Amino acid sequence: MSSFIDNLTIGFGVALQPYNLLICFVGTLVGTLIGVLPGLGPLATMAMLLPVTMYLPPESALIMLAGIYYGAQYGGSTTAILVNLPGESSSAVTCIDGYQMARQGRAGAALATAALASFFAGTVSTLIIALFSPSLAQVGLAFHAPDYFSLMVLGLIGAVVLAHGSVIKAVGMVFLGLLLGLVGTDVTSGATRFNFGYLELSDGIDFVVIAVGVFGLGEIISNLANRGVDRTEGIAKVNRLWLTLDDFRRSWPSTLRGTAIGSALGLLPGGGALLSSFASYTIEKKVSKQYTSQFGHGAIEGVAGPEAANNAGAQTSFIPMLTLGIPSNVIMAMMIGAMMMQGIVPGPQVMTDRPTLVWGMICSMWVGNLMLVIINLPMIGVWIRLLSIPYRLLFPAIIVFCGIGVYSVGNSSFDVILTGVFAIVGYLFIKFGCEPAPLALGFVLGPLMEENLRRSMLLSRGDPMVFLSRPISATLLLASLALLILMVVPTFRRNREEAFQE
Repeated sequence: MSSFIDNLTIGFGVALQPYNLLICFVGTLVGTLIGVLPGLGPLATMAMLLPVTMYLPPESALIMLAGIYYGAQYGGSTTAILVNLPGESSSAVTCIDGYQMARQGRAGAALATAALASFFAGTVSTLIIALFSPSLAQVGLAFHAPDYFSLMVLGLIGAVVLAHGSVIKAVGMVFLGLLLGLVGTDVTSGATRFNFGYLELSDGIDFVVIAVGVFGLGEIISNLANRGVDRTEGIAKVNRLWLTLDDFRRSWPSTLRGTAIGSALGLLPGGGALLSSFASYTIEKKVSKQYTSQFGHGAIEGVAGPEAANNAGAQTSFIPMLTLGIPSNVIMAMMIGAMMMQGIVPGPQVMTDRPTLVWGMICSMWVGNLMLVIINLPMIGVWIRLLSIPYRLLFPAIIVFCGIGVYSVGNSSFDVILTGVFAIVGYLFIKFGCEPAPLALGFVLGPLMEENLRRSMLLSRGDPMVFLSRPISATLLLASLALLILMVVPTFRRNREEAFQE
């Protein structure tokens, strides 16, 4: 207990520094803004801001990126409730009952429910991170090279299982990410690989180039192609921002269940906010039998549960990244990319070697969640007015900002050109229904997998049985095999497709 208090003391000492408070406020404010504006999700925004993080201290960089991520979960509910248009994908479920509540003149109650449920879930899930991360990091220190390789295999297979759309396309995205991660110079032999004669590729493809191109500019091109809807049409009027006693009575059990579901699903590979919100809504429809007929027509449980779940899922997804150095989803891959750009090697040793970094970010989540309640409810009028800004006025400034950011990373015009190429590739991925998230996970984990595979084979003198002789590695590989078997079971495949369609 004393070590826990000592860690919190270190963390709040970092989080409450005036500069980091400002950075946390900027991150949560930008996250809320991104969540409010449909089409600009946290993934694209974090990709665009990665170059900026190079000029910040490591603690401040992670605090800002984390604030953008969980801030977007708050902001996405505002447009979902008022305009029936989710600003962030995880808020899509909130549209179902949140917008119906708004049409019934209860927009204020829906917004207050979303804010309070999100605040509670964010507070609890941050406490879970603080309590369990040190123990998991100690477990992670027992991992050796074969165990890390097997863990990464499990992570990639899990990402494929939980990816949207075709399994074949998801597998293709993973392998493409692994191949892109191999571009550059082989550390062992010193030979260049897959650079196609371009000296600029001798050091490999920078993560910023792929992140900004595929997730940032690719998303912008897609939005421009689909733009044309008046976002201000049909905005519901906001009445008093508080709940009745009946609203409290009905919403708090849903908030507790949503927090529990999100906290658990956030740990899974490929999990996080989106999966948590859909799972919570499905469970609420089954559990709240007394109000089943109201779901889809303004049930407050359909707002409280998913909003608590998406925030809890967003924040507990930090646990595998902080304790094992393994990203559970593409957002966490962005966080690991930011750490590597700062010269920090992700893994369990980070918690012991850089306690100010880890605990500063964890404690900043409590501060950020409090800031978000203050930012969201009083500023609803401002967010509504922002919806009237035409998208065609936003995208040129965003593209210029991205170009400057990419160039500033390596002072290379080749990187800017390559970013443009990946922007077109990202747009094609969207058009052909290929989810790019597994690509990012493959790209981040590919070099780490190769390093641990080589190290394992060197230590075992070329004996591949080393992956089965170690209990941790064997268990992880058996779990991977179980997931692969599940994927070929017709019933599981059918249920998976039906779940994603729903």
